Amino acid sequence: MKSDTELLLSENLVACPDCDLLQRLPPLPAGGKARCSRCRRILAVDRAHTIERTLALSVAASILFAVANLQSLISLSTRGRETNTTVFGSILEMWARGYEVTAVVVGFCSIAAPALYIAFMLIVSFAALYPPVPWWVGILLHWVDRQQTWAMLEVMMLGLLISLIKLSDIATMTPGLGMYAMGGLIVVLAAMKVTFDPETVWRRLQWLADTDPPVNPGRPDAVEEIGS
Repeated sequence: MKSDTELLLSENLVACPDCDLLQRLPPLPAGGKARCSRCRRILAVDRAHTIERTLALSVAASILFAVANLQSLISLSTRGRETNTTVFGSILEMWARGYEVTAVVVGFCSIAAPALYIAFMLIVSFAALYPPVPWWVGILLHWVDRQQTWAMLEVMMLGLLISLIKLSDIATMTPGLGMYAMGGLIVVLAAMKVTFDPETVWRRLQWLADTDPPVNPGRPDAVEEIGS
């Protein structure tokens, strides 16, 4: 006998968040919406080409991430002396000066977490291009949400901008290629968050025992709409 969870998975059933009506989601065309048959709440939206767009943005994010970490963030010159640093170089300098905890936190939030988030998005979006999607993609989807929370590149960028303003009176500050790449990366990551639709990936996951979901005429179907 199937459990409640297996029944929900096997019949593609969802409960409306507003009225709790349990109903089956119909196959949606590109750009289509599924509304609750009772209260008209939107239950699902099929965003056209969401996987392809997310994959393209993930590739762009990986390139910008590499440039942002390999190229100089900022150059400082004063009294004839000039120095520059990268993100990783800044972390090493903090460690060398005795700020080990700060260096670890900055390294995780500015390098490790964004790298994992971009890598997971690349794997998920590429795997979702060719359904049925393997079961392990569902595990990566959970980790995508967790890594996105800890990726705080915009906080680091804000700190750099504040440093530019405060030090501009005593030294000449020149933004490097890495800073421009970091700014572009922040924009691309925001676009990825808006474009990516995890529900589309969930619907493409392999069914248990590699079988198609059975049709149960006793369950109401959500109302399907065409258009954005």
